[in-house]
Formats: sequence, structure tokens, C-alpha cells
Amino acid sequence: MVTEKAIFAAGCFWGVESAFRKQAGVVSTEAGYAGGNSANPTYEEVCSGTTGHAEAVLVEFDPARVSYDELLGLFWSIHDPTTPNRQGPDVGTQYRSAIFFLDPGQEAAALASKKKLGGSGHYRGNIVTEIRPAGEFYRAEEYHQQYNEKHGIAGCGI
Repeated sequence: MVTEKAIFAAGCFWGVESAFRKQAGVVSTEAGYAGGNSANPTYEEVCSGTTGHAEAVLVEFDPARVSYDELLGLFWSIHDPTTPNRQGPDVGTQYRSAIFFLDPGQEAAALASKKKLGGSGHYRGNIVTEIRPAGEFYRAEEYHQQYNEKHGIAGCGI
């Protein structure tokens, strides 16, 4: 099986990871940090707001079973992309909405989906989701991996 990867940030990574793990065609997920300027950040450092990292999820998927466009659809559906640096009660740059693309095809798809959603009238405000090159992804501490499943949280948790 040939797999591909994608990186999404949509608030607290616990619920985001859980949502992607439930998607048919997703092979694996990892909670982690992306988009910042410090190597190997800890959760505490990311929460301080000084690293520039967002809580993100690395998604490995089978493109024969689920397309990147379908993953984008899931991404848009599980959070509010109009709130800068905030999702629900979680506030800070680490909770921003972002798509970290890994190749030009992902960049084009992400930009097109953002434009389509922005013109759909679904949201009153502007979509503030940043779309940028992935850079390095840092896996979060083990206790963050599959957090919702480990703690019996059934919902998305976002």
C-alpha cells in the first residue's frame, strides 16, 4: 500500500486527531507541533506561545481509499476557520487554523478548497486559516497520542 501524509491544525489536537482517526482510509495519526520556529518543543513551551508552533495532526492516509480533498472537507467541518488563534474555549496562537502542505498539489487543493468555502456563504466572517509549507513536524509527548481514545472521550472534543 502506498500512503501519503498531510498536516492539519484546527485547535486542540486531541479532538482533531480523534476525528481524523475515525475517517475511513486514514492509516495513522500523530498529535504534534508544526509551523513554529523552535526545534523539539515541549507541550509547555508550545502553550507559552513563544515557539510559534500550532497543535497539529500528522495524518497518514491511503489515497486509494480517501482523497486529500476529502480530508480537507473533514478539516473544514470540525472547526471554525473564522476565529483567529482560537477554537472554542482554547485561546492562543497554538490553536490557530492551519493547513501545512507537503507538496504543490496539496497547496493547490488547500487554496482551492479555502476559496470555495469562503465563497459559499457558510460563514459570516472571513476564513483566517493559514496555508503554508509544512516545515518540520514534531511529535507531541506520548500522553497526547490518541488522548480521546485513552480517556474514553467519545466526541470530537473540539
